[in-house]
Parts: sequence; structure tokens; C-alpha cells
Amino acid sequence: MKAAFKSPTHRQSDELDLVRRSLARDELAFRAIMLRHNRRLYRIARGIVRNDADAEEVVQEAYVRAFMHLGDFRGDSSLATWLSRITINEALGRLRRKRSRPEVQVEEPRLDAQIIPFPQTAIDDPEKTMAQRQILQLVEQATDNLPENFRLVFITRVIEGMSVEETSEILGIPPETVKTRLHRARRLVREQLDKQIGPVLMDAFPFAGRRCERVTQAVLLRLGFPV
Repeated sequence: MKAAFKSPTHRQSDELDLVRRSLARDELAFRAIMLRHNRRLYRIARGIVRNDADAEEVVQEAYVRAFMHLGDFRGDSSLATWLSRITINEALGRLRRKRSRPEVQVEEPRLDAQIIPFPQTAIDDPEKTMAQRQILQLVEQATDNLPENFRLVFITRVIEGMSVEETSEILGIPPETVKTRLHRARRLVREQLDKQIGPVLMDAFPFAGRRCERVTQAVLLRLGFPV
């Protein structure tokens, strides 16, 4: 059975209802907001800070900041756009703070093992699982190597599937700039991937399972809810 189509007006009403319930300290409303937006916000944060652990912390801080100022949300833009802007500002702020500190060479542990397999991956097919992980790692590396302004557009438009208009609103750039940067980003990524794997499914930087629950629980704990 196909999911029921929700018109923009219906979605806006649903969002405002979640906001009202959250302002009344309804834990289920907080959870609903986070489960709905976790993946998008994580991918945006990951695209800026280029580190899994830092991206998780950025998403947590963005949620706490957003929920503390939830009364400022008026519904002029979608809740997703509002949360995305807060996440971008938090991620960029973290980068600025890191760059202002003296550089210390520390070997960070790789977090590749935390990449979550495709839902359709068969448990008894380890070769397929490994191949899919390798493909995702190549996509992530190629995306990480993009210049920041191209990387954000690539993640929002290609990996997350946002429209040109939504990307324009979130990043604060004209739609034509979105199109231009996306064209150049695609070309740069293709150049890195073509010789290695050819066409790939852009399904990188997943946010689900334990990572999704960990962020949700951490935010609820900081908001004073028993978990």
C-alpha cells in the first residue's frame, strides 16, 4: 500500500502541532521531530565537519539549541529548513573554533566500521556487505574531498535529495548558484569515482540504528527527560 500523500499545508500543520506539543514538554513530540530529521541533519553536519563523531556532536548541540528556542519558530519556512540552518551554523562554528586552536597532531581512530549496511543486505552474504561498504567509503571520500561550498550543495541536492529551492533557502545562495555548484561538484566526484567503480548509488553517510538512537537519547537526557 502506498503511503498517503501529504500536501504542504498538511505537513505545515503537522509540524506546528509537533512544535506546540514540544513547547508543552511532550517527550513523544521531541522524539518525533528528531526521528524525522536525524538523517538529514547528520548528513549536513558530516558534510561540513567531515568527521563522524564531530557530526554527531554537532547534531546534538543543534537540537538542544533549537529546542531551547523553539518558541522562535513561526512556520515561515519548514521545520526541516529551520533545523538545517541551525545545524549549519553549529557545524561552521565548530570548524572556526577548531581552526583557532593550535594544531596538534593526534592520530584519530577511523570510524569506518560504524557505517551501517544497506537494509536489504543479506546477513549470509559477507562479500556483498563488504563490497557495499567499500563503495560507500569511496563515495564518502570523494565527497569529503570537494571544496566546502561544492560539498554542501552536493550533499543537500544529490545525497539528501532536496530541491534547488530548498537548498537555496538553507544555504542562503541564489538558485542559479546552487545549479552551478552542483554541476561542478558532480563533475569533480565523477572524476574521482569513474576510474574505480563507475556509476554508484549515492546512499552515503547513513544515520540510523544505534547512532540515531544515541543522539535521540542524549538530547532527551539533556532536556531533562528520564531515559
